[in-house]
Amino acid sequence: MAKIAVFDMNREQVSERELADEVFSADVKGYLLHDMVRYQLAARRQGTAKTKSRGEVRGGGKKPFRQKGTGNARQGTPTSPIQVGGGVAFGPSPRDYSFKLNRKVKQSALRSALSVRYKDECMTVVNALDLEQISTKGFVAVLDRFELKKALIVVDGENTKLELSARNLPFVKVLRAEGVNVYDILKYPNLVMTEAAVDQIEGVLAK
Repeated sequence: MAKIAVFDMNREQVSERELADEVFSADVKGYLLHDMVRYQLAARRQGTAKTKSRGEVRGGGKKPFRQKGTGNARQGTPTSPIQVGGGVAFGPSPRDYSFKLNRKVKQSALRSALSVRYKDECMTVVNALDLEQISTKGFVAVLDRFELKKALIVVDGENTKLELSARNLPFVKVLRAEGVNVYDILKYPNLVMTEAAVDQIEGVLAK
């Protein structure tokens, strides 16, 4: 069974814990990571781009100029796509970009992402992240002790002081365990988790 050291906020090791192999030492399946990132990014797209077709622009019904004698090609309506101010041919219309992935695929992709961070030794477990007060400077000091600049912080539940302290840091994101996802794990090069968050994630992903 995989093992990892548990630190306090002063980066002093307080214990060592075992990790579920099926969650943190699973086979890394790159194609599932790719599918899951595509799935998450597609779901974020608004899909609100819209142009008017020739049937939707204002005007029409009257020829822009007479049929013969002008030397120009004949035109039947000012709403034609080749006319200035006319409609757009084959333009975008509102659509839903999201697609479906099975629950087992999502869970397997999440196991792969967690395993990547553990195997690359880019995962840190702390016993707790309880700040005395809301302080960005104080939280940066904690990150400096662990020599972290860019990191995803995963906590087990609501932690208002930590969330507000990290809010203005551009390369740090705080997530609750129920919101941990493949895209954010891969986006941030370091993963920091509280021990309770590890228990919560193992409870969901362990077979």
